[in-house]
Amino acid sequence: MKVMLFPEVDSERLAQLKSHVGPGDRLVNVADEDRACEEIVDADALIGRITPRMLRAAGRLRWVQAPTASLEHYLFPELIDHPCLVTNMRGLFSDVIADQVFGYLLCFTRNLHQYIRQQLSARWAPIGGEDARVSFATGPAYVGPIERAHRCLSDLTMGIVGMGAIGLEIARRATSFQMRVVAADPRPMVPSEDVAWVVAPDKLELLLAESDVVVIAAPHTPETEGLFRRPQFERMKRSAYLINIGRGAIVDLNDLTDALEEELIAGAGLDVFEVEPLPSDHPLWRLPNAIITPHVAGYSPRIAERHLAVLIENISRFGRDEPLINLVDKKTWC
Repeated sequence: MKVMLFPEVDSERLAQLKSHVGPGDRLVNVADEDRACEEIVDADALIGRITPRMLRAAGRLRWVQAPTASLEHYLFPELIDHPCLVTNMRGLFSDVIADQVFGYLLCFTRNLHQYIRQQLSARWAPIGGEDARVSFATGPAYVGPIERAHRCLSDLTMGIVGMGAIGLEIARRATSFQMRVVAADPRPMVPSEDVAWVVAPDKLELLLAESDVVVIAAPHTPETEGLFRRPQFERMKRSAYLINIGRGAIVDLNDLTDALEEELIAGAGLDVFEVEPLPSDHPLWRLPNAIITPHVAGYSPRIAERHLAVLIENISRFGRDEPLINLVDKKTWC
């Protein structure tokens, strides 16, 4: 068995991978595409990046391991049509990204993003527009603007679009906050104890109408591109929040900006965008009901070790002719 690594990996990672292949197997660490085209001729597998030029040179390629979970920038027509298997890195980021989702949500429901802005100008002003002492002095039976402006998670319904590993982890955490969870996903699934119901994407409007927070955890595929536009925002509650930790191409930024400015929805927490980096003159930067982070939801010191574990597992399985993990349907990009 010959496995090619391109681009080349560091010596420590290479040594760890070599310790999990058979004595007669070869791992070839390649730095440039010219040499990659030479080495791939008799390679059985490739870990890393593959180009059309490399694929044309491949003589017996049976498996390609993508270095990422998302594949919209990885797959190309010739690779989709090729008989080789493709695996990806899904499943590494679920808990990390779920943390990010609840960071946004807690900011919105407790107005933390607004209080941070007020702190910078030393402004003592409870969100709700009246003095806190008046509200609390009237006793617990009183519910005024301040109380209404600070929402309780257990009163809310979360709608999750995309019930892969990340969506399932978000649902699990939502139920820990006693939230009700509904979902939309193209793959049939039996609702778990964490999910009240699941609809197909063509019934997305049911989820939008019922949800207090809509979380996009779907990948970028031909079916999800441009899925959220003005009609979808109009179907959401005016008090609802949108959180996108899926892919930027799923949400039309112009329509989202209009929806936030017109208060069709209450707010949006965004880690991914149609154009990245988000241009400095984009109006989203200045909207008080938007929280913007620079595509960092998947960052964690744990990811590198999980990434290596997937490589080791799949190299071992490939050498034993066993089913690979994270197998991809190339036609649907996921």
